[in-house]
Amino acid sequence: MQTSTHPREPLQTPRAAGAAGIVFALLLAAAIVLIRLGIPQGATAVTAQQPDPTRRSALQAALALVPFAGIFFLWFIGAVRSHIGDAEDRFMATVFLGSGLLFTAMMFGGAAAAAAVLATAHPAGTSPSRPAWDFGQHLAYTLMIGYAMRMAAVFTCSASVIGHRLGIMPRPLTVLGLLVTLVLLFVSPHVPWSELVFPAWSLLLGLHIIVAGFRRPTAAPAA
Repeated sequence: MQTSTHPREPLQTPRAAGAAGIVFALLLAAAIVLIRLGIPQGATAVTAQQPDPTRRSALQAALALVPFAGIFFLWFIGAVRSHIGDAEDRFMATVFLGSGLLFTAMMFGGAAAAAAVLATAHPAGTSPSRPAWDFGQHLAYTLMIGYAMRMAAVFTCSASVIGHRLGIMPRPLTVLGLLVTLVLLFVSPHVPWSELVFPAWSLLLGLHIIVAGFRRPTAAPAA
């Protein structure tokens, strides 16, 4: 008894996969804005009292957005790798993938630290104590701004270098990626709101992937 097998076509990445980068950028930007409003940093943090209900609500909304931002970021990584194709360099691809995963893990860790202070460091319906609030604030900012954004810088740099070497990214987007890398490495830990350059760059890259996907001709189906 003979069985005939038909070769299966490889799975094709959807042309609109770059939309994951757009959704991620919007969710991350919203989370950063809400966290900045809910947990002030710098001189404002020194004079700020324990969080009022409005700030606590903003912070809880931001923490609810972080898991979904991480999910869409993983899809965004897949969309970028699909856009690169089989010509990616193993060294740069490893740095690109590793920095993206570390960014997601540190972003989740910072959100979990902030959520833990709000949920367990004080009785329900009351504000956390000042030492607990300060600890949670500094831990969350250290993970999300000090470390996660530096991993985002490595992610942006590696993606820009790969795009430049393979010629699959416009030159302005590549140059912008390198500038975003410098901002995330040296400016964001000291200048509030500067970390918004990362979701802005991700938004532009997602739009580029969508446009490039719809311009790419569709392969003819196998007989």
